[in-house]
Amino acid sequence: MAFKSFIPMAALCILASCNNSSKQNNAEGTTADSVQTSVMSFQDCDLTLGGIHFTKMLNGADKHVSEKDGIITFVAPEKTDLFIDPNDAKLTANTAKVLFAEVDNTKPFTFSARMKPGFTSDGLYHAADLIVMANDTLYQKFCFEQDERGKHRVVTVRTVGTSDDNNHEVVSQDFIYYKISSDTRTIASYYSLDGKEWQMVRLYRNNYPKDLKVGICSQAPQKGVCVSEFSELSLSTETVGDFRMGE
Repeated sequence: MAFKSFIPMAALCILASCNNSSKQNNAEGTTADSVQTSVMSFQDCDLTLGGIHFTKMLNGADKHVSEKDGIITFVAPEKTDLFIDPNDAKLTANTAKVLFAEVDNTKPFTFSARMKPGFTSDGLYHAADLIVMANDTLYQKFCFEQDERGKHRVVTVRTVGTSDDNNHEVVSQDFIYYKISSDTRTIASYYSLDGKEWQMVRLYRNNYPKDLKVGICSQAPQKGVCVSEFSELSLSTETVGDFRMGE
């Protein structure tokens, strides 16, 4: 009787071991670096602004931009943002209007712009952004943003499943130069006050897929409309020569 009861018990142990192995494999397959689930759908568009051809967008962004004398004006309606709350759904939003140009991430690229957000006295988190996006759970947002004290600062948000939120330097002037550069292995973000001397604020491994998008966005997460201006846009198939200096 003892031998007969051993056989099903052994089978159960083997089954449990297989289930545990399967769970471990599934867990390894859903690490932060492998988040690829797309929820929002990119829309097609056909706009050339600042010499850059924008072919994809989110939330009908092409209806919110115009260009005159080399200045791109981007109007963000109230309650528009792009963020996945790491704690709960209260702050999660996918309402931002974004224009994208498509890039081949197997090749180097550098994307830059001069940005002047529409800051207002009550425009909490108003910002102009540069964005790198694979899908809406894998992207980076590089913002010139108004904080809780009314200060204007450099902010980076990297989303891998959920979003982090990093406040960097406070900037006293109302415009800034931003640059995002990749050598295919590493991607880094820089800001400059004059477009000449660059400061690196973030660098990480480029684990984005081959098909990638870079874009511009104006956001107004809470109260009021944010009217941002973009100029001196550049998108090249070159990387910076020095990742620490951004030059």
